[in-house]
Amino acid sequence: MNLTLTWMEWTLPTAIFFSTIFLILVAMTIWQTVSPSIERRGFLPIPTTPGDRLFIGLLGNAYLFLAWLGLTDLSLWIMLPIGLCWMIVVMRWG
Repeated sequence: MNLTLTWMEWTLPTAIFFSTIFLILVAMTIWQTVSPSIERRGFLPIPTTPGDRLFIGLLGNAYLFLAWLGLTDLSLWIMLPIGLCWMIVVMRWG
């Protein structure tokens, strides 16, 4: 059996994507350390903190983008504003 080790191809868009997520997580950690928030209820059926809403928004975006890839042949750039709107709605009113 021949096992070949493969590495992920780090293109510039991939590096920007993961760097942005990392920076958002660092910013949220600093924000919650400096000014702890309380849970609140929005349109989501559970009480959430900003960190919870960030996680739900990112997870929802992953599913939206995967559905877009699986159901259409259109460019992902068309999905980008929809994903950003989803994040804004979840973070603001979620």
